[in-house]
Amino acid sequence: MKILDRYILTTFVKTFFPLFIIIMFILLLQTIWLFISELAGKDLDFSVILKFLTFATPRLIPMVLPLTILLTSIMIFGNFAENYEFAAMKSSGISLQRAMRTLAVFIFFVGIGAFLFSNTVIPSSEKRFINLRKNIVKVKPAMVITPNQFNDLGDINIKVAEKYGDNDEFLRDIIIHKKGARPGNFTVIKAIDGKLEGNVNSDLVTLILNDGNYYDEIQQKSPKKRKKLPFAKTHFEKYVLNIDLSSLDNVDMDAQQYSRGYNMLNVNGLKDEIDTLSNQVNDDMKNMRFEIDRRIGFEGLNKNIKIDTIQKIGKDSLVVTEYFDLAKKVQIYQIASSNVDAVIRKLTTTEKNLTFKKRALNKYEMSLHDKYALGISCILLFFVGAPLGAIIRKGGLGLPIVIGVVLFLTYHFIGIFAKNGAEEGGIPPFVGSWLSTAIIFPLSIFLTYRATTDQGIFNLDSFIQPLKKLFVKRSSKSKK
Repeated sequence: MKILDRYILTTFVKTFFPLFIIIMFILLLQTIWLFISELAGKDLDFSVILKFLTFATPRLIPMVLPLTILLTSIMIFGNFAENYEFAAMKSSGISLQRAMRTLAVFIFFVGIGAFLFSNTVIPSSEKRFINLRKNIVKVKPAMVITPNQFNDLGDINIKVAEKYGDNDEFLRDIIIHKKGARPGNFTVIKAIDGKLEGNVNSDLVTLILNDGNYYDEIQQKSPKKRKKLPFAKTHFEKYVLNIDLSSLDNVDMDAQQYSRGYNMLNVNGLKDEIDTLSNQVNDDMKNMRFEIDRRIGFEGLNKNIKIDTIQKIGKDSLVVTEYFDLAKKVQIYQIASSNVDAVIRKLTTTEKNLTFKKRALNKYEMSLHDKYALGISCILLFFVGAPLGAIIRKGGLGLPIVIGVVLFLTYHFIGIFAKNGAEEGGIPPFVGSWLSTAIIFPLSIFLTYRATTDQGIFNLDSFIQPLKKLFVKRSSKSKK
């Protein structure tokens, strides 16, 4: 390696690592702020909090690494241009491409390392991070109740509209689903308000409900009685529910129970999960068509009859009910109405299931493409930052930081909007993951070309000179 290459690489690395640590620290503080409710007031050991921060750090790399590369490139090449080091290089016959060559090779290997990191370290840390959060939640289940969403608490699922009081012990607008031996929500309790009481020396938490109703679906053995959907309903002014939390005393913080999330899998795991979900979606569509065809009698039709052999009727339309008496007509209408209702319910249920599975499938596909897009974006952002720094000819922590942050936020927000659209099915998942990277690709080519040809970002003279000539001609005509 030549002295110049070693000097450029050393200068870049000396700026890269401190900037990387600073940005990582800032985003880690933001992570702590987001999850402070899960850590504060639960008497957690320092080792548990340290594990939480350690497992949360790798998930920040896809945001920290590209931003650091962009800012470092702008700062370093801005310093070189500001201190006339590029002028000295050019006077010695060294072009900008030659000065960027060593760093381009270094960033290329950084991009490969970013892909390997996102394929191995991030899924493993994400798995441990999610499981650690679930285990921390079990330490103080009374604090788990989050308003406006169902919370798993012992043998019930509880949802409240509001918590208030000094210790958030008072609850308002309560809905409870009791867990039973058979799967499903067959017992529902609703109350206007309630109070949660507990004792430090007891494993029981007492939930006192006021002014509510108790619903219980009765399971019948007879199919005929089951069609009537029997249930029992009881109104109460006060209902006391004791929740046993003894099984939550000894919580293993290292237990790994969740491992199939889209952000917990590597490339091979994501491909397998995508194939599984795709097959499930196709099977659901096929089963829905078969079920609807069966209900409307399409499968029983004779499809081999030729059109020429079918007799024509004299009237414009055939009214089948004219050939039946009143009782038969009522029966026909009832059967038709029942079949239509069944088909509508089948379509509605299948649509909800397919929407949920397609959204999950889109997330898995985007997670797969994100692993490849991370490495490519690191390389492209280098070719945006380095020529931009050479063009603006300003180094340090002032203007380069502002320009770099604005560029990265634009790139980041485009990616967020594209992923949200892809998750809902508005655009393909491939486009959602690669759109922001595809946008900075022509920008990197444009800036590299302008920097290597010693041109600014925009040549204002090409716009100003024609205007000047136009005003000069008009002024000369007016004088004459």
